[in-house]
Amino acid sequence: MTAQTASFVHRPDQPSPERSKSTALWLVAIAAMIAAMVVVGGATRVTGSGLSITEWRPVSGVIPPLSHHAWEDMFALYRQTPQYRLLNQGMSLAQFQGIYWWEWAHRLLGRLIGAVFLVPFLVLVAARRLPKRLIWRCAILFALGGVQGGVGWWMVKSGLEARTSVAPERLAAHLGLALLLMCACAWTALEAWFGPRPRQRVAAPRLSAITATFLVLVFVQCLLGALVAGNHAGLVDADWPLMGGRLIPSDYWAGSVWGTIAHNSSSVQFDHRLLAYVLLAVGASLAVACRRLRGLALAVAAMLLVQAALGIATLLLTVPLPLALAHQFVAAGLISLATALAWRARRI
Repeated sequence: MTAQTASFVHRPDQPSPERSKSTALWLVAIAAMIAAMVVVGGATRVTGSGLSITEWRPVSGVIPPLSHHAWEDMFALYRQTPQYRLLNQGMSLAQFQGIYWWEWAHRLLGRLIGAVFLVPFLVLVAARRLPKRLIWRCAILFALGGVQGGVGWWMVKSGLEARTSVAPERLAAHLGLALLLMCACAWTALEAWFGPRPRQRVAAPRLSAITATFLVLVFVQCLLGALVAGNHAGLVDADWPLMGGRLIPSDYWAGSVWGTIAHNSSSVQFDHRLLAYVLLAVGASLAVACRRLRGLALAVAAMLLVQAALGIATLLLTVPLPLALAHQFVAAGLISLATALAWRARRI
């Protein structure tokens, strides 16, 4: 072999320009941080903390009140909200501080995710460690992260005007975008770790379609969960497997399609339950039939069972904070596994 020929041969000890383990690990870390933010966001909803900060200050808002006077000013702003006037009248400053810290932590984590994304992204690009085919994809993910901050404030504003909580559909949009970002980071991490799909390898189109559909159903179920949280639907019809002693709740219809889909506690809880049963059936079928991806499919089915058990327990025990957060955390894990399963099905 001549020296000129050898220069074109890829050596095993040399990194491939199409693969980057450092990029993959960075994106996995971002996905994990987004999952943590989803859980903290769940805590802000369960504790009623999401409206405690009434201003959107992306930069200066990182600094919390540092004096008693600053705390009084922040509390005065909160006392002007419908939530305080109608639900928390007479709340002490110490009680306000308790809900403030949840929301502050949620926003701080969002800012940290932005920094942890941007700085390594620039370093990896400068060091040419980020595969070229993924640069624009990562740039779009960063831009969507900025959009997510705006969506979060749009959600909060809905609870500062005439409501005592945020609008359920805006909550679903906020959670949905967070999950899309998390799944996109996980998917891109797999692309960076394993490289592009070899051209000679043909994907199983049927399995790829089924796993992709399953991923979409899991995503829709998460959105329904957000509607349940936004309507406080976990506090009604707290029995199982029936709802208020009936197979279908008597007040399912709310007078309009949109009201039934998004603003009626009984209907959103029923829809959430119904799709859970569908997911359990599909997940079990994948675990049995999906021989070539048996490990991942079994993991997905097992997590589905855990998630269903957590959902039932959370409902029957009237949404205790630890169970609610566990339910949120497992949901993030489930959709991550479903993403990995859908990605892997394209590589068979």
